[in-house]
Amino acid sequence: MLKHPSDLPAPGSIAPQPIPASLDPLAEELVVERTPPQQAEVGSLYIWLQVLGQFGVFIAFITPIAISLSIRLAELAPGHEEYLGFITGSGALVVMLTGPLLGVLSDRTRTRLGRRRPFMIAGTLLGVVSLVVMALAPNPFVLGFGWILAQLGWGQVLGNLQISMADKLPESQRGKVAGLTGFVTQIAPVFGVVIAGFVSGDPLLLFLIPGAVGVFFVTLFVVFIKEEDTRGRVFDERLSVPVLFSKYIYNPRKYPDFSWVWLGRSLFYFGLTLNTTFTAFFFASRLGVEVAEVAPIIATLGLFGIMATTLGAIGGGFLSDRLRRRRVFVLGGATLFAIGAVLMALASDIPMLYTGSLITSVGIGMFSAVDQALLLDVLPERDTSAGRFMGIFGFAISIPQAVAPLIAPAFLAIGAAASGDKNYTLLYLIAAGFTMLGGFAALRVKSVR
Repeated sequence: MLKHPSDLPAPGSIAPQPIPASLDPLAEELVVERTPPQQAEVGSLYIWLQVLGQFGVFIAFITPIAISLSIRLAELAPGHEEYLGFITGSGALVVMLTGPLLGVLSDRTRTRLGRRRPFMIAGTLLGVVSLVVMALAPNPFVLGFGWILAQLGWGQVLGNLQISMADKLPESQRGKVAGLTGFVTQIAPVFGVVIAGFVSGDPLLLFLIPGAVGVFFVTLFVVFIKEEDTRGRVFDERLSVPVLFSKYIYNPRKYPDFSWVWLGRSLFYFGLTLNTTFTAFFFASRLGVEVAEVAPIIATLGLFGIMATTLGAIGGGFLSDRLRRRRVFVLGGATLFAIGAVLMALASDIPMLYTGSLITSVGIGMFSAVDQALLLDVLPERDTSAGRFMGIFGFAISIPQAVAPLIAPAFLAIGAAASGDKNYTLLYLIAAGFTMLGGFAALRVKSVR
C-alpha cells in the first residue's frame, strides 16, 4: 500500500543516511512491514477454486453454528440453550491451543504435494468424521466432542486455504479475492440453513448434506491447484519442543501493524460471536416460535442478506484495491454491524428486526473482506512462516469464540429473574460496542492506508 505523506522526506530536504542493518534493531521490522516481496498475479482458476473451496468449508463447518447444533441441542437437552455456549467455546479453546502448532507444521511439511494440501486432505477426512459424531450424538457431551473434531478438521482446511492466499496473492489482488471469499463465507451459512430447513427432522442428513458440499469443493482445489514439491526444503533450526512452544508467541513491538490488526479482529469477533451464537434462540424468543421452527425463518431472511453481504464484501474489497485504502473500509464495516446490532436489540416489530439483520450483513461482509486483505498486507515473514503467523492470528478469532459464549450466559441472565426471559437486548448492545472497538483498532495501522 502507499505510505502516508508523513513517511516521506519534505521537499528539498536531505534524507538521512540509512543505518547499517547490523546496527539497526528496527531494520528487520521495516523490511517485513513496509517492503514485502512482490508476488506474481494469480490466474482466474486459482481465484475461483479458492472462493469455492472456502464456500464449501463454511457450508460444512458453519452450518452447525448457524442452526444444526441448536436443533440437536434442543432435542438432547430441552431448555438448556446455555449448553450451546459451552460447546462452541470448548471447540474454539482447543483450536486456540493447537493453531500455531499446526501452522508451524504446515510451514515445515515436506511432501510431493507441497505444504498446504496434505493438511487440507487430512482435515477434510476428520471433518467428515466430526459431522457423523454430531449427527448421532446421544447426549450434549458427545455433541460437544463432535464439534471439537469439526474445529480441528474443517478448521485446518480453512486455515490452509487462507495460508495459500498468503503464499500466492500479490497486493494488487488481495482486496478483490478477500472480497469474494468474504462474500461466500458469509452466504454459505445461509445456504446451510436452507438445507437444514428441508432436512431438520433427520439428524444425519442435517449434518452430512452440508458436509458433502464441503468435500466436493475442497477436492476441486486440492486436485487442480498444484503446489511446489517441498521434499528438498531445508530449515535453519531443528523443530524441538522448546522451539515449537516459542512459535506460539512473538514480539508485538517488532510487528506493531500486525498486532493492531490482530487486536481489531479479536474485538470484532468477540462482538460477532456474542451476536451470532444465540441467533436461533434470539429469533425464537422475539418471534414467539419453537427453535426448530426458526430455520426456515432465518433462511428466508438470509436470502435477502445475500444481497446485503455482496454489497459489503465485494464492494468493500474491490474498492479497497482500487482506492488503495483499507482502514476506512474496516471501520465502516464495524460501524454498520454495530448499527444493525443495536436495531435488532431494540426491535419492537419484525420489520425492524429484519432491517437490523440486513445492516449487520453489510457490515460483516465489508469488515471480513477488507480486514482479511489488511492482514495479508501486514503479515510478517510471509515466505518462511506464513502458517505460523496465520496460526497466531487465528487466536484473534478462536479466543473470542472461546470466551464470548462462556460469558454470554451471564449477560443473558441479567434481569432474567424478573422478566422470566433471557436478556438478549443487553447481549446485542454489548456486541455492538465490541465491534466498534474492533473498527477503531484498524486506524492504528501505519504501513497501510
